[in-house]
Amino acid sequence: MKILALETSTDACSAALMINEVTIERYQLAPREHSELILPMLQSLLAEAQLQLSQLNAIAFSCGPGSFTGVRIAASLVQGLGFGVDLPVIPISSLKTLAQTAYDELNAENVLVAFDARIGQIYWGMYQVKKNGLVQSITKDSLAQPDDVQLPKDDSWIGVGDGWELYLDVLKRRLSKKLIRIEPQLYPRAKQVAKLAYIDLQANKTVPADKALPVYLRSVL
Repeated sequence: MKILALETSTDACSAALMINEVTIERYQLAPREHSELILPMLQSLLAEAQLQLSQLNAIAFSCGPGSFTGVRIAASLVQGLGFGVDLPVIPISSLKTLAQTAYDELNAENVLVAFDARIGQIYWGMYQVKKNGLVQSITKDSLAQPDDVQLPKDDSWIGVGDGWELYLDVLKRRLSKKLIRIEPQLYPRAKQVAKLAYIDLQANKTVPADKALPVYLRSVL
């Protein structure tokens, strides 16, 4: 299987190409430069692999929640690319993508993801790793004030995402001894989007390009 993936929901911008289970990636931490970076990244990956867009099996993207602008960029791009060559699209939660990144890079099996949603709120997700090495949500991704987020029942959780930096005192107070570590500067990456999309493609969990929509969890401000 050949999957092209992109992730632009945070300050980091990345693209990845998975061919069977081998993945190559382009990654750059570049706030507000995603619209200039992402297409050249995709083109570079295809050129390195000597592939045409039409030779892919699917395109995947991190659909949100996250930066409204970043999520819109990704959705618009995959809509255009997928429609042009009639490729299916696989949307992957941005919070799930970061949880998978946390497992792959930090070996974190219990992950609390918090993205800054502005106006005193966070996007919140709780994920655990299953035996196959893939994360699975234990609640729906949500939008809430830090004082109101749903809490896990068991212990030994790692917090990731920029929401931990902004609301650390509130979240630590609420979680008490359940939290063992935080990594607010860890960002979701396209190689994890591709990894999660690979499973969805095998299960035929795709959408037509014109249905590849961003997930905001609230109205755009």
